[in-house]
Amino acid sequence: MSISAQLPRRCWVEIDLAALERNLKLIRATLPPRIKFVAVVKADAYGHGLPQVAARLMHAGADLFAVANIAEAMTIRELSTDWPVLLLSPVLPDEDRYLADYDLAATVSSAEEIRRFDAVGRAAGQPITVHLKIDTGMGRLGVWHTGARALYDAIRAAPGLRLAGVFTHFSSADEDPAFTAEQRQIFLRALEGMDPTGLLIHADNSAGLETTPGDGVFNAVRVGLLQFGILPHPHSMLARVHAEPVFSFHTRVGLVKELPAGTSVSYGRTSQLKRDSRVAVLTAGYGDGIARSSSGRAQVLINGRRCPALGRVTMDQTIVDITDVPGEVRCGDSVVLVGRQGGVEISIQEFSNWADTIAWETLCSVTKRVPRHYRNASGV
Repeated sequence: MSISAQLPRRCWVEIDLAALERNLKLIRATLPPRIKFVAVVKADAYGHGLPQVAARLMHAGADLFAVANIAEAMTIRELSTDWPVLLLSPVLPDEDRYLADYDLAATVSSAEEIRRFDAVGRAAGQPITVHLKIDTGMGRLGVWHTGARALYDAIRAAPGLRLAGVFTHFSSADEDPAFTAEQRQIFLRALEGMDPTGLLIHADNSAGLETTPGDGVFNAVRVGLLQFGILPHPHSMLARVHAEPVFSFHTRVGLVKELPAGTSVSYGRTSQLKRDSRVAVLTAGYGDGIARSSSGRAQVLINGRRCPALGRVTMDQTIVDITDVPGEVRCGDSVVLVGRQGGVEISIQEFSNWADTIAWETLCSVTKRVPRHYRNASGV
């Protein structure tokens, strides 16, 4: 064990792996039995830790993992040599050989990719697995839907390729159900004339699950945020799933001090005390993942009471007002940034709103110097 791993905690994240497993089972229970669970674990499993999360999701029965790039796929391969892995982002030409070497599925958006991957598959003597992506209005990856049939035919004709799936991505599933429905219909029209036998047909992510048809051609869903117990939008009908938060964010009190009314607090003198106050200096700042943009808006939990941030968040410290906190607050006391304490909760959505961002970015913004601690690592 390294020396740093043995040091007392100053700022840390807790990941509840048992809650993660329960969430997968709860989500699966809301879906028809034939629907495959594609666990999206890109960006270090949304900041939760890819090796630990993927291992637990394997135990819980995820059918396939979706990652962004080859490096993330290699982490999955270190855990399992044969678990299906889909690369959601484009594969670079100098990465092509890894598709054959490690049996990875690539996303295909163009004829040029078909030619490259087909050559790799033929040279390796085994076909490269691919999923055809169709652009139905996202404007990012995928062949534009009017050209989808031509690419499908080209894949089917390539001896070095094996088509395993066809999919699209909804741009506004969390906020525009009408456009989502339009994208779904465009996708279904693009599928006409394609043989879906043996293919994974997927369009829905966590936000799109609310409108996933119970029957028809769709037989897989891609679940990212929801498996971590976070709703894709605050008024989601998916609240019925009762998924539990997996992530919580903590720090400690580094200093308690008294300041007189009129004192300006932190850089830029953006905050001035209106009364004699007791403040706590926390051992975390934007160098850990408390966004500077949340300055003067964020709150934390100390002794089960909400405490407002004062002035600007700095790199290594954040100052909060503890004047109204009952009982004594001491150096070393635990502070909750995201999570529950004494029956009070600060959700990841609320924490993100203070920074004018989204939960996805918040999770990915907790920095490398913040250790992740895993609860219930050996079982539920």
